Amino acid sequence: METTIKRNIPISIPSMGQEEWEATKEPIFSGWITQGPKVKEFEELFAKRHNVKHALAVSNCTTALHLALVALGVKAGDEVIVPAFTWISTANAVVYCGATPVFIDIDPVTFNIDVEQLKEKISPKTKAIIPVHLFGLCADVDKIKAIAPQLKIVEDGACAAGAALNGNPAGSLGDIGCFSFHPRKSVTTGEGGMLTTNDDALAETLNRLRNHGASISEEQRHKGPRPYILPEFDMVGYNYRMTDIQGAVGVVQIKKLDRFIDERSKWAAYYNEQFKNIEWFRTPVYDERYKHGWQSYVLFIDETKAPMKRNDIMEYLQQHGVSTRPGTHAVHMLGYYSKTYNIAPQDFPGAFAANEYSMSIPLYNMMSSEDYEYVANLIKGL
Repeated sequence: METTIKRNIPISIPSMGQEEWEATKEPIFSGWITQGPKVKEFEELFAKRHNVKHALAVSNCTTALHLALVALGVKAGDEVIVPAFTWISTANAVVYCGATPVFIDIDPVTFNIDVEQLKEKISPKTKAIIPVHLFGLCADVDKIKAIAPQLKIVEDGACAAGAALNGNPAGSLGDIGCFSFHPRKSVTTGEGGMLTTNDDALAETLNRLRNHGASISEEQRHKGPRPYILPEFDMVGYNYRMTDIQGAVGVVQIKKLDRFIDERSKWAAYYNEQFKNIEWFRTPVYDERYKHGWQSYVLFIDETKAPMKRNDIMEYLQQHGVSTRPGTHAVHMLGYYSKTYNIAPQDFPGAFAANEYSMSIPLYNMMSSEDYEYVANLIKGL
């Protein structure tokens, strides 16, 4: 087998440059580098784009998920429904609260939560559900509301900035939305996250929780008449704030979000066209209700028809300079969760299959047309 690397195409590269670099100078030279005016500007732009009243920036999406559950009163003895195929943070946030994650299988076609199984997962202890908008495709939150209107909904929109369901943006569909700005996401601040909500009381609680539980923020205190007086702390909070350096980058990035998604959509369509006659894998599937955010382009490999096993395909592509990844992992198969909750891999067959046979290929805004052509031809040539 030929092993010479023809190219080096990573799974993702953040789309950043001179404009983001220039934006960081203002907070650096002003001396205000912790949460402040640039974070506030980023929040306002994010809220407007996602059609919500409130957006609150935090240190990452994991802390966003944690704060969302805390703000909703999730505690020890409660249960929270979580898809079995997602990044581990979704389940970890439940454990942070002392609650129990109750796993639910996924739709093997969309990779999102199988809403048809929801009723059997609800118990008197169920407090909330975390539908994950995996790879940029919104979960069917409308159907979740119809089946279980009593449940609080925390959207894990880590991958879904700019995505929508029935014209309603991710982050506006449930009680609280949570987003990630990790470098593999469409828009990035290096690390970072965002909470969204239309509930004024929840927004106030989230605002305090991210800032140690303080009655006012540092920016409010410094700009007040007595900046030397420390705020009141009458709740246990956390230091989950975003810096103004990150906020400045976020201001630049969020203005590019729709252009980024449009470009990714174009190349996702290119992949779909190139791969339409290949029978050994399934390309992403969704209908007209959805605006896909295209954080990732994920295939599902049918090993009964494929020329080789999924992992061997990934190794072949790696040897030829194309990075791949499994879509994500089946959380119930990871050591802590399988042992703690005594879960077998096949207990969730959809998540198990996605864990074993999904494959994400490069799709990002820094890719050239030649890169896309190379990836497509390499796969078609297998």
